Amino acid sequence: MSSDDKSATVSLANHFLIAMPAMTDPNFARTLTYLCEHNSEGALGIIVNRPLDLNLGDLFERVSVPLTPGENQAKYQNLPVFFGGPVQTDRGFVLHRPVGRWQSTLPITGEIGLTSSRDILQSMSDSGEPADVLVSLGYAGWSAGQLEWEMTQNAWLSVAADPEIIFGLPPAERLPAALQLLGVDFANLSDVAGHA
Repeated sequence: MSSDDKSATVSLANHFLIAMPAMTDPNFARTLTYLCEHNSEGALGIIVNRPLDLNLGDLFERVSVPLTPGENQAKYQNLPVFFGGPVQTDRGFVLHRPVGRWQSTLPITGEIGLTSSRDILQSMSDSGEPADVLVSLGYAGWSAGQLEWEMTQNAWLSVAADPEIIFGLPPAERLPAALQLLGVDFANLSDVAGHA
């Protein structure tokens, strides 16, 4: 491998992508994206700070998995569903911890997974597991080399992800909290800040 190929080996999975102020794509302006997969074939992420006007109770009804009345219904009913990105917006994705065992899960870390199979919804209804969830419609995807190119164009800042930002903070607080990981205030970001 030549030294020119080194950048291709750096994976940003389990990192946040912070859209720079100059981001003009309305799908990504002022977004915080959690990267679930990043390799030589491309990248996949979920936008974690853009709730839709839809809650989990409504989503569960639409997919005919009624939330079991009681504790689990109270836990999930009013959680927002998120715009996860512009790819496959008709499909649901559950970012969750713990990873667990589901039919179709991409393990991201030892504690976080991304699942697209219906069995996780049934488990949420029946047993209230997994404990922490973020449900999105759609995802953000980049083809091979595209994300790396966008980063050289100062479209994104990246920082190692903190799961508490995803699962412990309200959506509006997630982008500022991710910026704090870098010691940056969004108001102070310039259009040419580069990547950290």
